[in-house]
Amino acid sequence: MLVIVVEAAPPRLRGRLAVWLLEVHAGVYVGDLSVKVREMIWQQVVAGIEGGSAVMAWSTNTEQGYDFTTIGGNRRVPMEFDGVKLVSFLPVASDGSANVITGGDEEDTIECGSFDTSE
Repeated sequence: MLVIVVEAAPPRLRGRLAVWLLEVHAGVYVGDLSVKVREMIWQQVVAGIEGGSAVMAWSTNTEQGYDFTTIGGNRRVPMEFDGVKLVSFLPVASDGSANVITGGDEEDTIECGSFDTSE
């Protein structure tokens, strides 16, 4: 199972996604494709997303049973913690805008607190 959700995507990208996947809701595409086709579709999303954002989730043989990746400005940032992929929320800046880290920023990782209670 493959799910792609796009926001503020250009119409040509949405049309291209509709060629390979079924659009079950505005901006939500589902399908069941091979790894090779999934990677090709994601390359199309990365090349055509412009100022929008997208997330792709797919079934895989992991502890969670799925994996996902994102692109574009978003407060939700994927993080791996002890082999489990989680989502971290970036704080909202005081001016009301989200403090979004983009791929071009130098800070690629966010430190996450530990759940250890050794005290």
